[in-house]
Amino acid sequence: MILLSRRLIRSKTLHTSILSPMTRARNNSVAVFAASTSSTSSNSTPGAMLRFQDSLPRLPVPALEETAERYLKSIHPIVSSEQLTASERLVRQFISTDGDGPRLQRKLLAKAADPAVKNWLYEWWNYSAYLAYRDPVVPYVSYFYAHKDDPSRRGQAARAAALATATLQFKTEVDSNTLEPEYLRKSPLCMNSYKWMFNASRVPAPGADYPVKYDFKDPKNKTILVIRKNRFYILLHDINGIQLSTVELEAQFQRIINEADALGEAPAIGALTSENRDKWVEFRNHLVAADPVNSELLERIQAASFVVALDDSTPVTLVERARNMWHGDGANRFYDKPVQFIVCQNGVSGFMGEHSMMDGTPTCRLNDYVNHVIFTNKVNHGSPSVRSDLPAPEELKFVISDQVKRDVAVARSDFAHEIGLHELSVVNYQRFGKNLIKKFKTSPDAFAQMVIQLGYFKRFGVSRPTYESAATRQFQNGRTETCRTVSDESVAFVKAFTDPTVDNKTKIATFRRAIDAHVKYISEASAGHGVDRHFFGLKNLVEPGQPIPELFKDPTFAYSSSWYLSTSQLSSEYFNGYGWSQVIDDGFGIAYMVNNNSLNFNVVSKKLGTDQLAFYLNEAANDLADVLSTELEVTAKL
Repeated sequence: MILLSRRLIRSKTLHTSILSPMTRARNNSVAVFAASTSSTSSNSTPGAMLRFQDSLPRLPVPALEETAERYLKSIHPIVSSEQLTASERLVRQFISTDGDGPRLQRKLLAKAADPAVKNWLYEWWNYSAYLAYRDPVVPYVSYFYAHKDDPSRRGQAARAAALATATLQFKTEVDSNTLEPEYLRKSPLCMNSYKWMFNASRVPAPGADYPVKYDFKDPKNKTILVIRKNRFYILLHDINGIQLSTVELEAQFQRIINEADALGEAPAIGALTSENRDKWVEFRNHLVAADPVNSELLERIQAASFVVALDDSTPVTLVERARNMWHGDGANRFYDKPVQFIVCQNGVSGFMGEHSMMDGTPTCRLNDYVNHVIFTNKVNHGSPSVRSDLPAPEELKFVISDQVKRDVAVARSDFAHEIGLHELSVVNYQRFGKNLIKKFKTSPDAFAQMVIQLGYFKRFGVSRPTYESAATRQFQNGRTETCRTVSDESVAFVKAFTDPTVDNKTKIATFRRAIDAHVKYISEASAGHGVDRHFFGLKNLVEPGQPIPELFKDPTFAYSSSWYLSTSQLSSEYFNGYGWSQVIDDGFGIAYMVNNNSLNFNVVSKKLGTDQLAFYLNEAANDLADVLSTELEVTAKL
């Protein structure tokens, strides 16, 4: 259940900057980021949630030779013999005694050994992959979950109220540090990123954004930001120390709906957050310059506990729901907030997450928890009566200059253009899911990865570099590492399954070998022994003014991390959608869920034919089931 960190390889500009030495401006931005991350938490008590933090191991630095061999093995199935020979020469040169590798490795080992550095990768990665990334967060960074419908709450205000109550219940555990940590095979995982879930925001800044975190104990921050008809409302969720009950929240949401609908649409200040980050910096300056009150209003938005966007759309199909939760209309949102629930006019709901300080596992847990306690009636809804003295939600009324109006128009036009470049398809596969896959004695995640490999090969007749996110949260401040899915074994597998002359026994054998190779790589990556983050760390230590090592300029090196397939799994029985964008213009983004009795693939690209790939993913799942079922039949007869 991991969401990928993938921004490094989407932008050609950013890819170039990573290969270059860190500039003074970058150092200054990292210093601002470090200060922000170390000084904004308002609760320093370890508590149950953070009780293992100091005892978690540190992210290791793999041996240089180990990474070199793993890299060469990963490129073997995706390049020609001539390219492989050239790359082998550059790798041997890089790791030789007089090569660049050993010198950079010593510097990386020294950084990792520094007692003040909990994770040698953390600040570099957050900065380069997210905060310095300048393309719009939607559609290129943020991700979404689409919820299954709540049959007992079809009304918009009722559904929003239940979601808010359950979220506040979860928030209480996070704020008090009483939330039980997550575990991987009984080993605790890092919970540090949870501090960025509530009362937090991303803030645009020149060259690189920064995160902010507000004191959840401050009564003025005990608020929900509610958006309706592009209007922002502040809804107090605690009054005089008493949390609003579900019926009170419903009444407040309905007041907002009624008032906003009567007033009509406001200028879409939220649309400014959909822009390229440098343009958003410029537009934010225009907004602040229009009137001093605007700065105060932005601060209140940033400090709010979380967002509830009340849309006037009525999505029905899985594709309509996915698009509504992934990007919406580009106006009724504030995309810089990390936790944003979306509830539509017909009660359809979902979630959008801003990715910079958190990967998907914490927000997946949040959304799974919220829906679970609602559907199983385990949420404390509070008093069934509405207090007579509830203050009306407060609309945040921005002062809008002519320049801000022009900025909003530009942002909305740019958003429509960017979203118009993308197509999205959903594979809602109902024939089987995790329960049957386990009968095949196969890792469900690896099985889904082989479905993707086979489907892509059926469509394009070739295997290309594929990214799967591997969580490294077993380490202090761990985020992700890359699992390079394509292997010699996976290529043999897809070729066998598309060759009508190959018998089922041979097909199954190639499938088993591909699964084993995948499980091995993702296990090593999760243990901090992947290829990509190690090379990333070495590149960041190239001294200013020094030449870039030849290995890092090799076209094969760039190609091997050009993710034609960018993939990741997060699964919940309460979701009917999950996804994000592709990361290169020639590639696909495939988010997938492996639920008990179904598979779901969300396929996105810049008009490369998502419907066709979706068709072949469905066919690949059927092919695997048909062939592997013959093995089950033989076993049953025995």
